Parts: sequence; structure tokens; C-alpha cells
Amino acid sequence: MTTPMTKRPETPTLPKTVHAWRMESPWTKDKETGRATEGRLARVELPLPEPGPGDIVVEVAGCGVCHTDLGFFYDGVPTVNKPPLALGHELSGTVVGGEPAWLGREVIVPAVLPCRSCWLCKTGRGNRCLAQKMPGSSLGAQGGFSSHIVVPALDVCPVPDRKGIPLATLAVVADAVTTPYQAALRADLRPGDHVVVVGAGGGVGVYMTQIAKALGAATVVAVDVDRERLDRALQHGADAAIDAKGKTPEEVRKEHGALLKGRGLPNYGWKLFEVSGSKPGQETALALLSFTGTLVVVGFNLAKVEYSISRLMAFDAQIIGTWGCLPERYPAVLGLVTSGHVQVDPFVELRPMSSIVETFAEAHKAGSPKRRVVLTPDF
Repeated sequence: MTTPMTKRPETPTLPKTVHAWRMESPWTKDKETGRATEGRLARVELPLPEPGPGDIVVEVAGCGVCHTDLGFFYDGVPTVNKPPLALGHELSGTVVGGEPAWLGREVIVPAVLPCRSCWLCKTGRGNRCLAQKMPGSSLGAQGGFSSHIVVPALDVCPVPDRKGIPLATLAVVADAVTTPYQAALRADLRPGDHVVVVGAGGGVGVYMTQIAKALGAATVVAVDVDRERLDRALQHGADAAIDAKGKTPEEVRKEHGALLKGRGLPNYGWKLFEVSGSKPGQETALALLSFTGTLVVVGFNLAKVEYSISRLMAFDAQIIGTWGCLPERYPAVLGLVTSGHVQVDPFVELRPMSSIVETFAEAHKAGSPKRRVVLTPDF
């Protein structure tokens, strides 16, 4: 008796072109006159890049709008590859081309793609690989605000079971959730530690708070300037909250000290995470750094902040920077999300990608929206 052969799934027909929202030019300001020239985002259709050996073609399900994208477009933060290029580095999707073994699989594309061969990669610091590729900055002209993207299969994180979470929503794992996880490991966060998250209500802060708690922090104090977001943080991992609106860093420090005294908590060894990416947030985090403490700088801005570094000696403290997340750590983070230890649905808003111009303007003028916006292709 002949056993019928199992029919292999047909290879999907790849499109010949990619639709994308491209940054034709960023906003600029004349140094002498201060006059601003408006940046431009435009919908374009381009040839699909030819997948090389080991590459896959991902049909984008969603791409998150990150503070970094706004920095590239509005604030003069340079991309590695010069415009025009598509922005967007926080994306998820389905493999529709390239390496046959990956066809049909749902994946998350890491925000930073290391070279895997340099000294930094070989010594466990590939998240800061100097030859890394980042969609929306250094992956040629490719970015996540597109219909498709070509990336190395080696780096992507497979999504075997979404547990009912929309694939587009999981785009935030590519940066907003994994970056705090990398920050927690950089801080050597351990069960029983005491933690402060400055900017706890923002697009990264909501996950920094949850991850700290999921990794066993005994106390998580949320600091933000938005009372509504602080209340939300208290429902998702924070044990206490400090409203910093209208307060100086010194006033916040004193309020934190009173909290420690009232709860019988130590005034040493705290792990501080600055995720607001603002000058006031950074100044507040520095004011909170004390004996044997660790401050991890997660947020980014172009402002300069003064600090007496001799205090590090006196406190036996440390300040650490962190960048992205190693791709091999993504499955563990995805596990925290699909198991429910880290909630993403309450903090994500899906919008059509055709709203990118209005969404960028809203996020830039009013600060980050209450939820992180993920744009879904509607070309």
C-alpha cells in the first residue's frame, strides 16, 4: 500500500514592490535665524529588496511609534542612513518569503540586529554592536512603517502561540518591552531588590515597572508627572507612586525619603531606571541616586545634565547606560507577555498606517499618547 505524500505548502507569491511611509526629509532649524523647515513623510512604492542567503521577507502586521522615531523626524537626531528612508524599528509580522523553513511563521523583528562576528558580539554585548543594523535607521532605506521588510532570519523571534494577543500588538515587544528587560539585566536586578522607575507612565515605563516586578523586585516606586498614568502604574506592578508634576528633583528626593521612612525601607542599594528620556526626568533620577545605588539610563534626549561625579565615589554608586536588547533574549520577554506576567493590551492602541502624519504630530506636540500607538499597514 502506498502512503500518500504530504503536500508541501505552496510558496506565497512575493510582491515585486514594497509600500512604505518614507521620511523624505526631517524637520530642520536654521542656526542663525531659528526658522524651522517642516519635515515631510510621504507614501511611496519601491522595489522589494532581493533577499540574500539567510534572509526572510516579513509582511508587516504592525509597527510601533517610538520616541526615537520622533527624534529622527523632529529633533535632529541623525539616522545612520541618510533620508529618504522609512522609519520604524518596532515591528511584528508574518514571513512570506526567503528561507523556506520560516515561511508562514509569525515573528517579532528585533529593533537592533547585531553582526554576530565582532568582538562585542562574541563577548555578549551584541546589543551595542557597532556594525548592527536597525530598521528605520541603518537597514538601508528599510523601516517598519512599510508593507514588507527583508531581515536576517537568524535574528527574528518566532511567535509560536500568541495566546490570543493580536500579532500587531506584539510589535511593542520589539523595543518597548525588550529594552526594559535588557535594562533590568544591566542593573543586575534580583529578587528582593528595591526599584524606582522615573517616567513610569510612558511607553517604555509601563513595561519597565511590570518587568521589575515580574523579575522579583520587592518594591517598585513609580515616578511620573501624570497622575492618571501613575494610577495606572499602581494597577500594573508599582507598589507606590510619586507625582513629580511641578516639583523640583530635590522635592521628589525628599518625598521618596519620607516614603522609605514610612515603610521601613532602606536608603541604600536602590535600582533606578530613568525611562522618560527627558532632562527633568534625568535630573530627578540623579537626585535619587544614593548609597550603593545603580542608575540605568534608558531614555534619550539631546539635553545636557549637570552632575557632580564625585558623588559616585562618596555613594559607592554607579550610572549605567543601556541600548536595545540582545535578540536571543526576546523569547524570554515574549514568554513574560504571553504568560500574562507583563500586560501589553491595556497599553497599546492600533491605528491605520495612513494616519502616520497625524499620529507623529500628536505624539510630538502633546507628548506620548496615553497608549503606545502601533500602526497597521493599510496600503
